[in-house]
Amino acid sequence: MADSSFDIVSKVERQEVDNALNQAAKELSQRYDFKGTGATIAWSGEKILMEANSEERVKAVLDVFETKLVKRGISLKALDAGEPQLSGKEYKIFASIEEGISQENAKKVAKIIRDEGPKGVKAQVQGEELRVSSKSRDDLQAIQALLKGKDLDFAIQFVNYR
Repeated sequence: MADSSFDIVSKVERQEVDNALNQAAKELSQRYDFKGTGATIAWSGEKILMEANSEERVKAVLDVFETKLVKRGISLKALDAGEPQLSGKEYKIFASIEEGISQENAKKVAKIIRDEGPKGVKAQVQGEELRVSSKSRDDLQAIQALLKGKDLDFAIQFVNYR
């Protein structure tokens, strides 16, 4: 029988991020505590730009956006938000959405699979994803459970399970 396999990826649905951003913008325009603070959130190229007239308000904008992301099922590990920066009279936070598993992180995951996973499970790095294969489907499910239990500093999903 052929090996069973699945891929470990780190992808974010761009449309879901866009929906979360639009919901956050709508909430900012309607909430009383954001009136007169110049609080905005919008795309700025590939990054997300949050602005407000005080450091606390811009952090609150980020909090609203993070809440909307969680409600849409997007891991906050995929969000890379910088520190508030003063620009003129406005405070700004630039955030980006991280996608793909770096070579370094892929090697970390492969090492976890080798060291702690069942014997006979192979992990190969393929670009920005990791292919995990084994003769036993039970071993593959054990690997998924193992990785879900680990607190990795990046978001992962399991796809192409066959």
